[in-house]
Amino acid sequence: MRSVQPAELTACDREPIHVLGTLQPHGFLLALEGPELRIVQASANLPDLPGRPAAQAHGRALREALPEVGAPIVEALTTQLGQDLGQDLSHGGAAYLGTLTLETEGPRERGGTRSYDLAAHRSGTLIVLEFEESAGEAASGSLDTLYPRLRAFIEALHGAGTVEDLCGLLAADIRQLTGFDRALVYRFDRDWHGTVVAEDGNGVLPSYLDLRFPASDIPAQARELYRRNRLRIIPDAAYEPVPIVPALTPSTGAPLDLSQSVLRSVSPVHVEYMRNMGTMASMSISILVEGALWGLISCHNKTSRRVPLQTRNACDILTQTFALQLAAKERGTLAEQRLTLGAIQARLLGFMAEEETFVEGFLNHPEDVLALTNAGGAAIVTGQRCHLLGRTPSERQVRGVYEWLSAEHGGEAVHVTDALSEEYPPARTIADTASGLLAISISEKYASYVLWFRPEVVQTVRWGGDPKKAATKDPAGGPDRLHPRKSFETWKETVQGRSLPWSVPEIDTAKDLRAAVLGIVLRRAEELASLTEELQRSNKELEAFSYSVSHDLRAPFRHIVGYAELLRSREGDKFSDRGRRYIDTIIEAAFSAGTLVDNLLTFSQMGRNALNRIPCDMNQLVEDVRRKMIRDIPLERTIRWQVGPLGRAQADPVMMRLVIENLLSNAVKYTRGRPEAVIEVTREADREGEAVFCVRDNGVGFDMAYVNKLFGVFQRLHRVEEFEGTGIGLANVRRIVERHGGQVWAEGVLGQGATFHFTLPIR
Repeated sequence: MRSVQPAELTACDREPIHVLGTLQPHGFLLALEGPELRIVQASANLPDLPGRPAAQAHGRALREALPEVGAPIVEALTTQLGQDLGQDLSHGGAAYLGTLTLETEGPRERGGTRSYDLAAHRSGTLIVLEFEESAGEAASGSLDTLYPRLRAFIEALHGAGTVEDLCGLLAADIRQLTGFDRALVYRFDRDWHGTVVAEDGNGVLPSYLDLRFPASDIPAQARELYRRNRLRIIPDAAYEPVPIVPALTPSTGAPLDLSQSVLRSVSPVHVEYMRNMGTMASMSISILVEGALWGLISCHNKTSRRVPLQTRNACDILTQTFALQLAAKERGTLAEQRLTLGAIQARLLGFMAEEETFVEGFLNHPEDVLALTNAGGAAIVTGQRCHLLGRTPSERQVRGVYEWLSAEHGGEAVHVTDALSEEYPPARTIADTASGLLAISISEKYASYVLWFRPEVVQTVRWGGDPKKAATKDPAGGPDRLHPRKSFETWKETVQGRSLPWSVPEIDTAKDLRAAVLGIVLRRAEELASLTEELQRSNKELEAFSYSVSHDLRAPFRHIVGYAELLRSREGDKFSDRGRRYIDTIIEAAFSAGTLVDNLLTFSQMGRNALNRIPCDMNQLVEDVRRKMIRDIPLERTIRWQVGPLGRAQADPVMMRLVIENLLSNAVKYTRGRPEAVIEVTREADREGEAVFCVRDNGVGFDMAYVNKLFGVFQRLHRVEEFEGTGIGLANVRRIVERHGGQVWAEGVLGQGATFHFTLPIR
C-alpha cells in the first residue's frame, strides 16, 4: 500500500471523498458519454484484450472497444437504464446488469479468463460502467442457501419485541451471511456520535458493544455518501489505489463524481483508521429510516476478505427489511406516547375550561401539568407573578431563567434544551432540578411562559478511545490536522449537566397546549372586548334615548297642549273650519309622538329578545314583505322588482322580517318621484361561511361623507319635510344583523341610488 502523506490526513471532515479520482483494484471502470457510449475516462487497470490494447480504448464507442458487452446491456445503457439512472441519487447505488467473461492479455498473473459483475450508474451527464471481479459464489452465497436465511430472518423480525432485539438479529444474520469476524449495528444520535447497539462476532476481533464513537470518526460528507449509496466494501485495506485516466472529464473539466461507485477508493484517513483498528477488510450497509441515516451495519475482518455480489445484495435486502420493521416499531412507540400525553392534555384543558383563568387550572392540577411532558418541575411566569409546581429552582433562580429566555429567545414560541447550562451558564448551580428546559410562550404580546424542568442525569459514557484527541495543531502553523484514531481502548467519561432528552411527542404536546392556551386567552379577551363594545353602544343608545325623551318627545306634546289651548280659548264649544284644522294638527302631532314611541320600544326590544335561529327561506321572507307593502303603494307608482335566488340562512324569522321590511320600505320611500323605481334584492358570493345579501335602489341616494351616521339612532340624512321617518329603522337593521353575528354596510351616490349589504351565517 502507498504511504499516507501528512497532508492527506489534514481536515478529513472537509475532504472531497466522492471525487478522489482513484478506485480499489478489484475491478476496472469506464466513463461513457453520449448516445454512442464513447469512452472518455477509464481506470488505469483497464485490461489489454486480444488485439485491443487498453491504451487505444479512449475515444472509442463501447461496442468497438468492448464488443464482449452484449447488445442487451448496451441497449439498457442507452435507453431504459439511462432513464432509470436519472432518478434521485438518494434512491440507492448502482444498478447491476449481469456477469461478463473476458479473455485478457498480459503477464500470467494478469492474463487469462476472468468473470466480472457489471454495474452502472449516472454521474452527471456520463454513465459509469464498472467491472468488478467476481468473487466466486461460495456455498454461503448461493440462492439455495440465501433464501431460507432471508425467510427465517423476516420471520424472526416479526417476533422481536424491542429495537434492541431487532438489532441483535440483524448483526447475527449479516455476519453469518458474509463470514466476517465481527458485525456491528451502529446507531447515530442527534449529535452524530455513534453507539454500537448490537454485535455478533467469532472472538477474533475485540468487542465494541456499547462503545460510543465521536462524530469526527464519520464526518458529514462521509455520512452523506452513506445516505446516497447504501453499501460499500473494502476487501483489502492494503490495496494500491488505481487512478482514473484522465483525472478530469474532458467535456466538463471536473473530476468524476464516484458517489454511487461500487469500486470507489476510500479516504487514506479511513484506510489508516482500519489499520489502527486491526482490520484488513470491511463492509458497511446504511440503515435508512424514512430517507434519513439512522445508523450503519459495520462488518470487519482481521484478514482480507471478498464478499460475493449475490451475498451483498442479500445483506442489502435484509437491511432494508430491518429498516421497515424498525420504522414501524419506532412509529408505534411514538404513537403510544402521543396517545398517553394526548389524554393528559385533554384532561388538563378540561380543567382549565372550568376555572376562571387557565393558570388556576394549572395550579389546581400539578400532577397533570408535570405528566404532560414527564418533567420534574414546572413554573408559570409572567412579568408580575411566578407560580412553581413540583421540584424547581427557587423563585429568584426561575426569574433568572425567565429573564434570559425573554432576552435571548423572546421571539420563539417553543424553546427546548437538555443542557441548559451550556446555553445559560448560571444554570450550573441548579443542575439538580433544571438541567433540561422545555418552555412555551403563552402570550403574543407579553413575556409570559410555562417552563418545565428536568433534573440532571449523570451518565458514564464508554468511548472507543479518547474522543477529544482526534485533532492536533500543525507545528508549521497550518490548519488543524484530524488524525484517524490510533487507540480503541475503552475511555470512560462522566457526562454531567444534562437531563434526559425531550422526545418529539413531548415537545409536540407542549406546542399543542400552547395553541390551546392562546386560544382560551384570546377568546376571553375577545369576549371582554365584545362586551365592552356592547356596553359602550348601549350607553350611547341610552343617552340618545334620554335626549329624545327630554327633547324630541316634548315637541309633539307641546303641540298638543298649545293647540288644545287655542281650541279652548278661541273656539270654545263651537267648531269652525279653523277649529277643525286645529283638531287635525292635534291628531297629527299625537300620531307622530305615538309612532316615535313605538319605534323606540321596538328598538329596545331587539336587544333583549332571545334569538330563535332556524333555516330561513330568504326568498319567501322577501316575497311576504313585498306583497304586504304593495297594498299601501299608490297605484300611480311604477316599481320594477328584481329578486334573485336568495337561498337559505340561519336567522330569527321575526327579526329578519323586520330587517327586510325596513330595507324595502326605505327603497320604496326614497325612489318616490322616479318615473320607474327599480328595487333589486340579490345574494352575492358567499365569504368565509357567511351569506351576503344586497338591497339596491335607484332613488335619491346619499352622500358617502355621512355614511357613518346612517345606522345611528335618530340619524337622518334627509329632511322630514321631504321624506317621513323617525331615524330608527336602519339602527334596528344594524342591531338585528349584528346580533346574528353578521355585518351591515351601505354605499350611495346622491341622485343615483343606494345599496345596502348585510351578512348572515350560513350555519
